[in-house]
This record gives sequence, structure tokens and C-alpha cells, in this order.
Amino acid sequence: MLSAIPLSYSVRNLWVRRTTTLLTALGMSLVVYVFAAVLMLDAGLKKTLVSTGEADNVIVFRQGSVSEVQSSIDRIQANVVVQFPEVANAIEPLASRETVVLVNLKKRDTGAASNLVIRGLDQTGASLRRQVRLIEGRMFQPGSEEVVVGRNAARQFQGLEIGGSVRFGGRSWLVVGVFDGARSGFDSELWADGDLVRQSFRRTAFSSLVIRLTDASLATTFRTRLVSDPRLPLDAKPERQFYEDQSETLSRFIRILGLTLTVIFSIGAVIGATITMQSAVATRVAEIGTLRALGFQKRAILLAFLAESVFLSLVGGIVGLVMASLMQAFEFSTTNFQSFSELSFGFVLTSSIVAQALIFSVLMGVAGGMLPALRAARISIIEALRAA
Repeated sequence: MLSAIPLSYSVRNLWVRRTTTLLTALGMSLVVYVFAAVLMLDAGLKKTLVSTGEADNVIVFRQGSVSEVQSSIDRIQANVVVQFPEVANAIEPLASRETVVLVNLKKRDTGAASNLVIRGLDQTGASLRRQVRLIEGRMFQPGSEEVVVGRNAARQFQGLEIGGSVRFGGRSWLVVGVFDGARSGFDSELWADGDLVRQSFRRTAFSSLVIRLTDASLATTFRTRLVSDPRLPLDAKPERQFYEDQSETLSRFIRILGLTLTVIFSIGAVIGATITMQSAVATRVAEIGTLRALGFQKRAILLAFLAESVFLSLVGGIVGLVMASLMQAFEFSTTNFQSFSELSFGFVLTSSIVAQALIFSVLMGVAGGMLPALRAARISIIEALRAA
């Protein structure tokens, strides 16, 4: 008895039915496209927020706060924290006392109002963000009503071009520079002098402290010292972890919505593959009988038809991945559910997403081809000869 039918036999049969194969593969490619795009969008969100942080920075915030906007740290508490021995020091502690507020500005494309993060900081705060670099204009002058804006914010909001002005906190602020945050969350922010921001919004406290540690491995030691001090109702996290946590709610929403749509679409794609393979079995009964007469076992028949379905789905999966990869040229803007501010991020394709998409397409092929393959394997030689 012959044990295996050559793979070329399955591929050749798909080519014979080119039109049906193409339409079925296209349906599967659209499903894989949606599946991969959802994962890419989620990966882009996480990469954007994680890259906002530096490995050796920690953020200090009020206990129970889920974002900087909700946090409050008074000056006495801040002065105590920056003297901790784990804080790096260059003449003075490398710590940034920052105030983060939301303002409502109009978007360029729709004219609709949306929240934008205003970060009040000083020159130390800017230096703690190594990934940020000015690409136009200059940095704001301390004590002046000047602002610099992230490249995404400059592109999306009215009045944020170089030389433009924007009004918030009872003042008109001149835009003097645009910075690139290396596709981090800072690209969707506006930076200004911290003292003036606090005066404008009548704030006496800071929102957060960004602190450079002498060594990144001291983050746990620093946090333990902080939370054990009864004078300080504060908490701390490594900067990258803090911003990664900011993505959790929005990330969960994207995954649930996207994967729900994927499941719905995949049911249609699997049904399409099943119909295609059932049609192939119905038109090749005599051929199946010939294979059985030549000595091929039922298992070999089943695997041959299953291979056709899997190969068909793989072709669709590869096409869907190619389509999804083109999305990397685009950026997506939405509201961050944690901070309620506008956040821009792109699609990111990783090797893990490629593997998941291909595995998903194979599973669709197996699901769509299993019943037709079982039917083909059960056709007896006598039944095949009668059909012929």
C-alpha cells in the first residue's frame, strides 16, 4: 500500500481551479489582514508608550493615581524624595518636577475639540528624555510664554505650527519649536516652562517627579524606601512600566473589538473554504477511486485534501500579511482611556505577529478542509467507479 500522495498533487489541483482558489484565498487574506492589523495596532500602542520611558528613570506619583493628570505631589514631599541616595546627582539631583494638565484644542482636519497634554517642566526634565530631539525651531526659554510641541500634535492641532500661538491657562503661548519623540507618547504632547504652567492653572503642587537613578537596578530599592516613609503618600514605578500600564485599558479595548471582528469574519472564510473543498471532492470522485485503486490508503487521501486546504489558507495568509504590512506607513490617533488625552501611534509588525497570523491561517485551513477531507477519505473504490 502506498502511504503518501506527493504535495505537488495538491498544489496542482488548486491551480486547475484557479478562479475558485483565488476567490477563497482572497476571503482568507482579508481575515488575516484584519487579524494582523489588530495585533499590529496593539503592538504599536504598547511600543509608543513603552518607548516614552527611559530604562534608568522612575516616575514618582501619588498613591492610587492611575495617570499623571490625577496625581499631586507637594513641594515638601518633592524636596524629600530628590534627596534619596539612589537619585543621580550632577551638581544638583537629576530630577524633574513636572505638572501635567489637559487643555482642549481644535483639530486641523475636523475642527472638533480634543484633549492635549500640556507638560510643564524645566531644562532638567527635557534632558532626562534622551530620545527627544528638536527638529524645527528652538527650545522654550525659561520664564517665557513659549512652548514646543511634539510632531504629531503639531500636525493634528490648529495653531501649533512654528510661529503660531495657542491660548490656554489665561495666556497666549508662542510656538517656538517642534520636537520628535522617536514615535513615543511625547510626540502627542506640548511642553512649556513648569513654573508658568503652574501659575497659569493656579497649581501649587506638582503632578509627578521624573528621577534619574544612579543605576536602573536600584528601582526596587528606591520604591521600597519611598513607600516605607510615613511622610510620603507616594509610589514609584520605572518610567517604562508606568507608561506601559497606561496602555492597558486602550489595548484591551482594541484586542476585544478587533478579535471579535476577526472571529466573525473567520467563520465566513472557513465556510468558504469548506464549500470550495466540498466542490473539489464532488468533482474528483473518480480520481479518488483511481488513487485508492493504485494503493493509496484512506489516510493518504485525507492528508492530500487537507494539504490543499492548508496550502490555500497559507496563500491567503501571506497575502493578508503583505496587505497588513503596508499599514506601517500610517499612524492612528485616538483618546487614551487612562489620561483622556489624544494619543497618536502607528502599526508595528513583529516576527511574533507574523507567526501568529500564519498559524491562524493554517488553523482556518484545517477547520475549512477537515470535513471535505474526511468525506474524500471515506469514498470507497466501488462508489468511485459507480460515479465514473
